[in-house]
Amino acid sequence: MRDFAFQADPAAAPRSFSSTRYILLFVLAISFLVPSAFLFAYGFYDYQRRISEANDIVDRIAQVAEEQALKVLDLNGEISGRIVDMLGDGDDLTIRDSEDTIHKSLIVIGGAFPQVAGISVFGVKGDLLATSRYFPAPPVSIRDRDDFKQAEAIRPEVYFSLPLRGKVAQTDVFTTSIGRSGYDGKFLGVVSIALRREYFNSFYRALTNDAAAVNVALYRKDGGILVRYPDTQPAAAAAASNTAFTQALKNNELYGHLQMTSSVDKLERIVAFRRVGDYPIYVVSGISSAAIASQWRDHLVFITLITALPSAGIWLLVMFSLRQLKAEKTAWDKWQMETSRRESAEASTRQLQRVSALSNLVASIAHEFNNLLMVVSTNSALARKKEFMNVEKEVVAVERAGVGAESLARRLMSVARKQPLKLESIDLFSWLSSAKSLVATALGERVRVSIEVSPNVWPIFVDKTELESAVINIAMNAKDALPDGGRFVIRCQNSQLPARNDLLPAGDYISIACTDNGSGMSDDVLSRAFEPLFTTKAQGARLGLGLAQVLSATEQAGGTARVDSIRGKGTTVRLYFPRHLVQPVAVKETAAVVPLPTLRMSTSVLLVEDNEEVAAGVSAVLEMMGCKVRHEVTADRAMDLLNTGATFDLILSDIQMPGAMNGIDLAEHVLKTWPSENVTLMTGYADEIERATHAGVKILAKPFDLAELEKLVAESRSDQVT
Repeated sequence: MRDFAFQADPAAAPRSFSSTRYILLFVLAISFLVPSAFLFAYGFYDYQRRISEANDIVDRIAQVAEEQALKVLDLNGEISGRIVDMLGDGDDLTIRDSEDTIHKSLIVIGGAFPQVAGISVFGVKGDLLATSRYFPAPPVSIRDRDDFKQAEAIRPEVYFSLPLRGKVAQTDVFTTSIGRSGYDGKFLGVVSIALRREYFNSFYRALTNDAAAVNVALYRKDGGILVRYPDTQPAAAAAASNTAFTQALKNNELYGHLQMTSSVDKLERIVAFRRVGDYPIYVVSGISSAAIASQWRDHLVFITLITALPSAGIWLLVMFSLRQLKAEKTAWDKWQMETSRRESAEASTRQLQRVSALSNLVASIAHEFNNLLMVVSTNSALARKKEFMNVEKEVVAVERAGVGAESLARRLMSVARKQPLKLESIDLFSWLSSAKSLVATALGERVRVSIEVSPNVWPIFVDKTELESAVINIAMNAKDALPDGGRFVIRCQNSQLPARNDLLPAGDYISIACTDNGSGMSDDVLSRAFEPLFTTKAQGARLGLGLAQVLSATEQAGGTARVDSIRGKGTTVRLYFPRHLVQPVAVKETAAVVPLPTLRMSTSVLLVEDNEEVAAGVSAVLEMMGCKVRHEVTADRAMDLLNTGATFDLILSDIQMPGAMNGIDLAEHVLKTWPSENVTLMTGYADEIERATHAGVKILAKPFDLAELEKLVAESRSDQVT
């Protein structure tokens, strides 16, 4: 027999996945860094090239503009010289005598040139003697004008004025003025040539091809602007000052380049300037640095996008190669692991130990989790065993929150004019005396309170709670205006408002004026004082309902409110209520009181309420009082029940309900069909109370308390006894 021997797997050739990965990452970095470096170098070169081109452009524009300006000024000089020679030593009188001839000569000399708006001859005192524009010359004097004074002072040099609207030419010009002198050196007057600025602007527009980023200007040596295109300041601009350009003008430089921020429009530009011949005039051409940078950025973004396309292909290829390399490494590692398991029992043992340790960890976590579940389950059982008792503190807290919520709801309903009112006649002298302590408490110890009530003040017919809230709200605002203390005065007096007033119809009113000497209100705050939810207090401090409630309370009582305030002096809030005429009450003989039987009687109640939670609560309270309650969710169903012949000692119904009928419809129908039925309605809206009152139905205003419900049940039981 042949013997067969098992051969071990040949050792796998070593694979360096890390080196391959590093190479791919290096290629990825190179594919990013090389284009980035290229783009950076190209961007730097392109920006410098654009700056150089901008310098060339502004230099060429400045040369052309300088040649044009030199031709115009040389021609202007020739025209001035001819006119001066023509006038000779003629004085004002001589020139006036020859005005017709001079006028025609001026037209011949300068009328054919588009840049010339007009030629004028002025006398010794600045009076217009002759002009190419008009004959005879109008009565014009430039005696106080700067160009006349300077032309006299520097004659025979030419003076260039700042832009002006010529008195003679009546157009936008700048003037060249030359003073005339006699043979004895005596001043004889001024020859002024008005040059149209639009002529230069038109040339500059054509020269720049109307490019918004390029501007061309004509400057005097002192920085004064003669022409500027585009003209961002139509009015005469102030002379440029404190710039590198004005410093170059002071140094009498003939030409140059600058990069500077303009003192006229605050834009940075690359500027070329050149002096116009021997004249004290410079032409300036500039290109906005921002425009150059914008064009450079747009071009660089375009180049970046073009460069990024092939680079993105390289990045995708490298990323794909890295992913494939990772998959190969995973497969290689698995194969190596299998080989290691076959070759080394020790490696298998270590793996089993790791699995065992992991199992122990999972078991420990499960044990701890079961402990937590046990705590939850046992505490739940304990709570159920105690039947959820010992919650007195929680109930008290809920009651306190309910009181606060009820107060807030009342304030909101009052501002919305939906709060049910309990109107009654009030004697203000007695009421204010009793309310003084509440007002003092609201104001605090630092504020002194005083009440002044006029004798025989008339009664008013209001809801006492609403009136009290209004005064307290005013006091709270006064307290905020008196952080260091002060005075708060309530004055009450009778008032008769005339027919012509902006508050109320004419008649008898009672005025309650609440005055403090606090910080007062600004006009803006005063105009919005009565706006709901408007407040000047810190966020969360107030709801902004105080003065809105004040206005609502007075208007619902037939009156109004107004505020007067002076900043730093104080504020007065005036409440106006109509006078209430008390009707005498007839005294009726009272019948003998029949004592109620001591035996507690069962009262049948039909409760009509669509809100199941409210119905459940009211039913529980009624049943606690010994009533037998039947609940229906709509007035329609209650009506169907009554039509079957069912009777009740008390029908208690909400007003707002779904269905064809609401509570008022139900009450009206019941009282019309079964007059003996006792019907009471529940509501929280004032407008519904008014309609129900007109229908002769009793009202329980929501939210009502236990005492009100007990009284209603007691009255229904009294009706049973009767």
